[in-house]
Amino acid sequence: MKTFIIDDDPISSFLTEAVLQMEDFSEQIVTFSSAEESLSFLNENMETNVPEVIFLDLNMPSMNGWQFLQALSPHENTFSKNCSIFILTSSIDSSEQKLAKEHTVVKGFISKPITEEHIHFIKQGLGLVA
Repeated sequence: MKTFIIDDDPISSFLTEAVLQMEDFSEQIVTFSSAEESLSFLNENMETNVPEVIFLDLNMPSMNGWQFLQALSPHENTFSKNCSIFILTSSIDSSEQKLAKEHTVVKGFISKPITEEHIHFIKQGLGLVA
């Protein structure tokens, strides 16, 4: 399984990756420090570059998480079949949680930092554990 972490905060990315590795979540973890960088990578070859899971920060400079989701909207059918996006943010704004539900590709809203319990819940939701 391939997983992307899209977060401009290097400490948060490091911690997320460490928890994913501890929980043996994914064979391949790719970290992007900007939404533009990840979008460019995805657009290079949409068929082979789409990961099974994306952890997406909302509050980033230049292109934020909402703009990233909007940029993916033309490909949302492809993404919703092959990829689950989990919002991973320090925001606790309930309006953002409601907005996230409007995107079919968004499967969850997680407050930072990600924990072992979050990973277990995600694995269950993806059918990776009994």
